[in-house]
Amino acid sequence: MTDYGEEQRNELEAIESIYPDSFTVLSEEPTSFTITVTSDAGENEETVEVTLKFTYVENYPDEPPLWEIFSQESLEDSDTKDILTLLKQQAEENLGMVMIFTLVTAVQEKLNEIIDQIKNRREEETLRKEREAEEAEQHAFQGTVVTIENFVSWKTKFEQEMAELKKKSQKEEEQPGKGKLTGKQLFERDHNLDTSDIQFLEDVGNSVEVDESLFQDMDDLDLEEDDPDFNPLDLGSDED
Repeated sequence: MTDYGEEQRNELEAIESIYPDSFTVLSEEPTSFTITVTSDAGENEETVEVTLKFTYVENYPDEPPLWEIFSQESLEDSDTKDILTLLKQQAEENLGMVMIFTLVTAVQEKLNEIIDQIKNRREEETLRKEREAEEAEQHAFQGTVVTIENFVSWKTKFEQEMAELKKKSQKEEEQPGKGKLTGKQLFERDHNLDTSDIQFLEDVGNSVEVDESLFQDMDDLDLEEDDPDFNPLDLGSDED
């Protein structure tokens, strides 16, 4: 017949020697105690910590002990739930054997995993911020990429605005007592005016006729170009 009391006392002595600085007896009937478990230090010397409370039941270790999280530091709610699930799983796998050391060791490994996860989350967050900064910089440099869709949208909006401006301008002209628009206002209202002057000059240039007879006798004139006193205006004067 198993002497549960003796097994429990022997384990308690062993646990106290293994965890002298983190082991505390809370009561003797029933036997209840706490063990504080701390993770290894992370890259920034950060740690996570949990204090486990165990209570022996009468038929321990053939029945699992009672446990709870007595206190914790720097753990998320999801982490504490994972630890409780882990304790249950380990207790079921080790029924019939003293298991406190096994349970505490499993929790220690879990805390180290949590530290690694914190490190990974921090690195991912850093990479995410760097990626967002790069994308923002590229967007600022490149501007908005023109696609068929956004060009059609812009064109439609632009034409609507131009139509509204034209209606507004026509209404202002139709108002009684409204003065005539200045040249600048006409230019701003009708962008076609910027070519009207050029067209006018071309039309006028094409319509000018030159009377060539005016120049027929020019070759017969004896123009004394070498004479410094020569004045073409004197040709038409009547000195006689």
